[in-house]
Amino acid sequence: MSESVYTTIEDCARFLKVDLSAGGMAAFADAHSLDDRELEVIRDLFEHLRDRKEANVIEMQLKLSHLPLKAPKTFDNFDFDYLHVRGKDAAALKNLPTLSTLYSRRNLAFIGPTGVGKTHLAMAFGRACCEKGLKTAFLKGTELRDKFIHARNTGRIGTLIASLVKPSCLIIDEVGRCKFDHDCTEMFFDVIDRRYHKEGPNTMIFTSNTLTSQWGQFFEGDESLLCALDRAFDDATVFVMRGASYRGRGLESVAVEAGPKAIVQNKNVK
Repeated sequence: MSESVYTTIEDCARFLKVDLSAGGMAAFADAHSLDDRELEVIRDLFEHLRDRKEANVIEMQLKLSHLPLKAPKTFDNFDFDYLHVRGKDAAALKNLPTLSTLYSRRNLAFIGPTGVGKTHLAMAFGRACCEKGLKTAFLKGTELRDKFIHARNTGRIGTLIASLVKPSCLIIDEVGRCKFDHDCTEMFFDVIDRRYHKEGPNTMIFTSNTLTSQWGQFFEGDESLLCALDRAFDDATVFVMRGASYRGRGLESVAVEAGPKAIVQNKNVK
């Protein structure tokens, strides 16, 4: 029997967290005089169980991420050709689906006006992470602020910050739509600092209409605290996106003239 059958079973068993090595499977096959067909059936069973567990993990990660499940934003349904980029800038954008940013522990920011695809790309990246079985969290900037305020009022700051540090991919959408008070600013930068030292695949993704150099206006705090914002971009890729909005490309305008109907008199009618 080909060694690949035993190694395939071992790989599946490892994913399923079953203590079964290739050597152990070979010894079991010898002890029970299993033929090639019987071993193939066992391999197929392990592959089926692995695939089912993988699908369940992905489904769970997508639900927990708060990414849209209906009409999901993916790299496949993003119109990269609509963005007029060339050279190394085009390569950086089109390499996003490889998730190299995640594994090299770099942060991402998509900056630009409404409708150029910032949130779509952020969501697509997060969905790709979920499909790898990696924990992802998506929050609007206003939602994050409200969570900070609620945690402060209920004495659960530590719990909230830990939950924001845990995901491999943390997406904060629409930075600049609200202002963070001093306490919320401290919590926000605590999250950034802890994620900076987090091990394993790790990225934060931001979207905003405002350049990162101007984000200080959205946070209240002393100069030393606001300087902590730079840590988020110590090792990061910032896409500054310009151009016409995607929105309304399928819009059809129909001119309709309103007014009273014309009254036609029939002179033959008495």
